[in-house]
Amino acid sequence: MAALTDLSFMYRWFKNCNLVRNLSDKYVFITGCDSGFGNQLAKQLVDRGMRVLAACLTEEGAQKLRQDTSYRLQTILLDVTKSESVQEAAQWVRDQVGEQGLWALVNNAGVGLPSGPNEWLTKKDFVKVINVNLVGLIDVTLHMLPMVKKARGRVVNMSSSGGRIAVIGGGYCVSKFGVEAFSDSIRRELYYFGVKVSIIEPGNYRTSILGQQNMKLHLQKLWDRLPQETRDSYGEEYFQIYSDNLSNMMMMAEPRIRDVVNSMEHAIVSRSPRIRYNPGLDAKLLYLPLAKLPTPVTDFILSRYLPKPADSV
Repeated sequence: MAALTDLSFMYRWFKNCNLVRNLSDKYVFITGCDSGFGNQLAKQLVDRGMRVLAACLTEEGAQKLRQDTSYRLQTILLDVTKSESVQEAAQWVRDQVGEQGLWALVNNAGVGLPSGPNEWLTKKDFVKVINVNLVGLIDVTLHMLPMVKKARGRVVNMSSSGGRIAVIGGGYCVSKFGVEAFSDSIRRELYYFGVKVSIIEPGNYRTSILGQQNMKLHLQKLWDRLPQETRDSYGEEYFQIYSDNLSNMMMMAEPRIRDVVNSMEHAIVSRSPRIRYNPGLDAKLLYLPLAKLPTPVTDFILSRYLPKPADSV
């Protein structure tokens, strides 16, 4: 048994250390670089000597990133929900990479709000999240694929543990389940082109994906706009307990994002990238096991964390 453990460790060590050659000549395009995972990844890849094409939503974010890095990083403004913006970014990337193509596309841009009990949300709330996390990701990928195929490179898609098990209502988990399906399908389609596709499924990390506003304030706005009949069916106690639970979960989120960024980097620079990365102890010990249990068991466990509504049976 000890021998098998040693062999397993040596195999994983070899795969982690077996890096792609001539990384300094390769281009990486990353979305969502204003802050969080994308911002830190861009800096790490520049430090490694790679050529980074960083897409930011705001000029402020782009300027700050340029100041913090070197000439090996270039920025462009990109709104993944607007096809014209995606087309312009694709042409810009094409002009930068030329005939060598794009080694890695990292679809990192994402939003988390509005989220909450599904009945408290509107179609517009769902669309706002899905347009960024899923439709925008697909649009960017389709525009960049010819360049990635030319380099026989990689696509790295940011999903979530919420893409394996739905722990909250709203468009977030819906979009991440979609990212999983899209990634699985293109991974199989691109296999014979020599393109590898990796999915990042982090646990609960503290980034700006949930916006700047207080979670309780966000939920209060959702609650206040509900019809009185809906509020009565849930009850004030439900709202208070739900708000406290979600706020506490956000406060317990891991602030150190290095494990996530290192997973993204490994998917780009390793000759043997994994199909799925699950950074975070909560991902490995809670969310993934829950996703693999029989559905009634998972439902029973997760339902214990939800307060009972006033009209409960």
